[in-house]
Amino acid sequence: MLSPKKSLNILKKTNALLEGHFVLSSGLHSSKYIQCAKLLSYPHLAEKICKSLASKIKKKFKNFDLILAPAMGGIIIGYEIGRILKKETIFCERVKGKFALRRGFKIRKDSKVLIIEDVITTGKSSMECVKLIKKNNAKLIGFASLIDRSTKKNLKIKKKIISHLKINVPTYKKNRLPKDLKLIPITTPGSRYIK
Repeated sequence: MLSPKKSLNILKKTNALLEGHFVLSSGLHSSKYIQCAKLLSYPHLAEKICKSLASKIKKKFKNFDLILAPAMGGIIIGYEIGRILKKETIFCERVKGKFALRRGFKIRKDSKVLIIEDVITTGKSSMECVKLIKKNNAKLIGFASLIDRSTKKNLKIKKKIISHLKINVPTYKKNRLPKDLKLIPITTPGSRYIK
């Protein structure tokens, strides 16, 4: 298992932990952004973090059938965890703004499904995945992410999140920005707003 300190060092080394003024996929503003795509561009370093998360998942969830990852951020992480744990892994993607299964992917009735993301802030994407699981009469067993940056105040998920690393970074609504954050130009790095 990687220590939080070593994990943060890897995030910094790969430029996956960014500083500035960001609008997250949730619509909240933050002074820090975790761009897991940068981490994943170094597979030999990402593998260490994914193995650590896989180990935690194995301890918590003894039996499940399928990993569902939301596009874009969860695809590679879902695949890597699926490879390590030898589990079928699929992803959902946005069609007209809503998550859907495409490419022949199916969630079998009564299957036990684990949702895996790169970063969870509010859990909005994960909760959209839950709708697909319910629609297919399958069972959600839980949530996992490389990074959990949620707070009790903004989290829509009620179950415990299994994460490799918990990072506490304040988030703000647009009308409640601190003065210093207002002075920094906004960056919108997530994939939710890609047309």
